Amino acid sequence: MPQLPGRRSALQTLLGLAGVLSVAPLVFRLQPARAGNVASNSAAPYTHRLALLIGNGDYPVPHDLPPIHKNVMDLGEALAFRGFDVTQAMNLDESSLQTTVNEFVKRVEQAPPNAVTLFYYAGHGLQVDSNNLLLGSGANPTAPRRDLLARSLVLQQKLLAALPPRPQALNITVIDACRTDLRNALGDGEGLNQVEAPVGSLVCFSTGAGKPAVSPASADHNTFYTGALVKLLRESEGHITFNDLFRMVKEDVENTMLKHPLAAIRRLAQNPFIADNARVQVPLTVSAPAMLGLPALQPMSPQEEADWLAIQSTQWPVDLLRLCQSFLTSYPNSIQAKSVMVYQAGAQQALSVLRNKEVKLFKTSFVLPQPLPSQLQVDAGADLVRAARGDKDAAARIARLHRQADTEQGQLRYVGWLQYAGGLGNGIASYELALYYREAAQPLLAAQAEAQARQLGYSPPRALGHARK
Repeated sequence: MPQLPGRRSALQTLLGLAGVLSVAPLVFRLQPARAGNVASNSAAPYTHRLALLIGNGDYPVPHDLPPIHKNVMDLGEALAFRGFDVTQAMNLDESSLQTTVNEFVKRVEQAPPNAVTLFYYAGHGLQVDSNNLLLGSGANPTAPRRDLLARSLVLQQKLLAALPPRPQALNITVIDACRTDLRNALGDGEGLNQVEAPVGSLVCFSTGAGKPAVSPASADHNTFYTGALVKLLRESEGHITFNDLFRMVKEDVENTMLKHPLAAIRRLAQNPFIADNARVQVPLTVSAPAMLGLPALQPMSPQEEADWLAIQSTQWPVDLLRLCQSFLTSYPNSIQAKSVMVYQAGAQQALSVLRNKEVKLFKTSFVLPQPLPSQLQVDAGADLVRAARGDKDAAARIARLHRQADTEQGQLRYVGWLQYAGGLGNGIASYELALYYREAAQPLLAAQAEAQARQLGYSPPRALGHARK
């Protein structure tokens, strides 16, 4: 598994021993590294950074999770390197879990509007009645699901909805949960449900909706997802955005597991889930490379920068793929090469969906309804660019804009964009399409869209269909 090179701090040693010797909740603060000196300047955008890392590894045997302490320790150091003020908490029961999250939400509310925040949870997660639950330490994940409601934190209501929207910066939520191990190679039931990210947020799951995530039996190894995240946080150049970083993590996890020598791990290869509603692109660091002890970046030539800007504004996947391929051929060592590879992969996925004859979306459909208010025009334009890169959530937002147009063409594009979003993996959009077909008295198409939504891992609330009729 990918490992982060570096020293083992006294705090790490203490946390590791505490995890072995005690099941009591433990909370520690880890101050930012040298880059964090800049973070004290709340006037500068993106420099005020807060992170809460929760690791629940103490569950009844055989559901205990040995790697969790290492996950939290390693990720804490990597985030401090990127200027985060990190709070680390271990083995929180349901009461401590709720209290710690509430305190973090209050800190986020008091932070400047341009602050960057990150919440991380590693442990057992599951869903009950379409709600995603983060299980308190000590609880048995195999207990009746209804009983576990009282032992858990409800992700959607208690965290995602509680955090203030951050359109000027970014709230990041990372859930490395739905744990299983190789002794239980089929997983331990339903994984987490798909969610949509609130405005100014990025929500990342270590595995696909409804799927398990592998947990090594050794306390000396990270989980696959957190190991990749730690590695890329340490190794990536500072201008890389968090949005691109998490797509790189996703690709790293998929490639590592699919090529793993153990067949059981290949069978359980994770396909991490990302819900992206970021309104600005935040770099990993706003500090000069020298402040972090890193080599200076090579500046782009005028033509290279022009080609990069063309990629940044392209709204049609065919054109985007061509520009990405040309850029990587002309500038293989560019400082933007890794991001361009991410966009290239997204454009390829987008094209594979558009080639499906069931998806009624064409080049002329990659436009916005008119007129739109000025700020909505800016945000929707950015979503159109991201949709060309295969962003399933941006595609769903474009669909809803077209429905508001309330014209025949708007309705056709609404359906086409929902089909496109579903093809890209958005189960919520697929279910929305099913509701549309149900209202239009097209039961066969409604059943097909609902089946796709469930196949993508989306479990709709029981009353959702009635609420939207």
